[in-house]
Amino acid sequence: MDTRLLRTFVTLARTGSFTAAAAELHLAQSTVTVQIRALEKELGSRLFDRLPRGALITDAGRRVLEAAEEVLNAEAGLRSAVAADGPPAGHVVIGAGETLCSARLPGVVAALSRTHPQVEIALEPAGTEAAVDGLRAGRLDIALLLEKDADAGFPDIVTEPIAREPLVLVCAAEHPAAHRTRAATWADLAQETFFLHEQGCSYSDRLMRDLLSVPGARTRMTRFGSIEAARSCVAAGLGLTLLPRATVAAALREGVLAVVDGPRFPDVPVQLARHRRRWVSPAARAVVDELVRSFAARAVPGGP
Repeated sequence: MDTRLLRTFVTLARTGSFTAAAAELHLAQSTVTVQIRALEKELGSRLFDRLPRGALITDAGRRVLEAAEEVLNAEAGLRSAVAADGPPAGHVVIGAGETLCSARLPGVVAALSRTHPQVEIALEPAGTEAAVDGLRAGRLDIALLLEKDADAGFPDIVTEPIAREPLVLVCAAEHPAAHRTRAATWADLAQETFFLHEQGCSYSDRLMRDLLSVPGARTRMTRFGSIEAARSCVAAGLGLTLLPRATVAAALREGVLAVVDGPRFPDVPVQLARHRRRWVSPAARAVVDELVRSFAARAVPGGP
């Protein structure tokens, strides 16, 4: 069987659109149509229903999909085996949240450029759902998730905890919350204004739920898609935020922000995630090894 047909089939199953599949595969839309028809004829079954809004995979198509992904995965492994004697080389895409992309991963990329110069790294900012979608679609090779139970709702994703990110509740140095004579209680915090990372950020969502569950809560909240936006509003004295310490370490050292004395917030686990059925290339394995080493090194006492 021509694996090009399987690759087109998997891409169409993921995108649900002949047009989108053709664009991703750099093929004419008519070529995608011809290849899908050829695969359906070879397998003796209809794999997609053609609808005005796109292509809907059939029950037979769903049964074929997992096997097709395994064949393509095996093909990738065979191709890599040819170059197994050389140093790791290739393109690896890492998906991660803004916290890790800005504060942790640049050092990893720099280290890899020294130890594995033939491995090219691309960083793609992505929250948990986007990262999981990217792993499933093959757009991401690996992902880093700031989640406690990242694989609980995603049976096709394998995760491995590699670090923990401490969280800190902060405000501007001149904000009244920085000068309390006692630790703030949940009742105190439920009267404050908060600037939090966007919905889907696990620690921000958890804080929001906790605050809104306080009887008589009058919390005012604004959610941002950018950590920098939330941090800037807080630095201007407009309210409080909860962020990983790595993202505010410089502002704390410079006295722009201050830690609010209050409830303790558990560290957020950093989970290394990959697709359960996809083969890990030597280049991706080199990246995984460096990620584990780098995060372990930062976990030593005195690290950020």
